[in-house]
Amino acid sequence: MSRSGVTTIRVRYEETDQGGIAHHSRHVVWFETARTEWLREMGKPYLELEQQGVRLLVSEVSVKYHFPAFYDDLLAIETRLLSARGARLQLGYTVTSPRGELVCTGNTTLACIDKERGRARRLPDFFLEGDSPLVKSSPE
Repeated sequence: MSRSGVTTIRVRYEETDQGGIAHHSRHVVWFETARTEWLREMGKPYLELEQQGVRLLVSEVSVKYHFPAFYDDLLAIETRLLSARGARLQLGYTVTSPRGELVCTGNTTLACIDKERGRARRLPDFFLEGDSPLVKSSPE
C-alpha cells in the first residue's frame, strides 16, 4: 500500500463556464472524490469506517489555483497523507492537467467523529498502528 494515490477525473460540461473553464468550486469536490478513492485503495472505504462508528468530517480546506482546467480534461489528482495524529487526518492534493500544467494544490484537515455521540474521537488504529502505511508519513 502507498501513502499516496492518484485518481483521474474528467472535467464535465456542467462543471464549466461558457468559456469551457472549470468553475473554482469544483476543485474541492474533486478533492473529496480523490480522498474517497484514496481511502478505498488504503483498505478503509468511507462506508466501512461509518459501519465501525467513525465519520471523517472536513474541518479545514484550502486551495491554491495555478492554472485553469478545461472541459473534457482528464485530470490527475494525487492525494497524499500529511499527518495522522489524535483525532485529525491531514491530506494534501495536487491536480495536474493532461498537458502537465499544475491546476491547483490544496489541503484538507479531517476531524474523526464518533458517529453515535457526534463528538471527536481518536483515529481508528488502522491510521495509527506501527505497521500501517499511514503512520510512516506522519511527522507529528
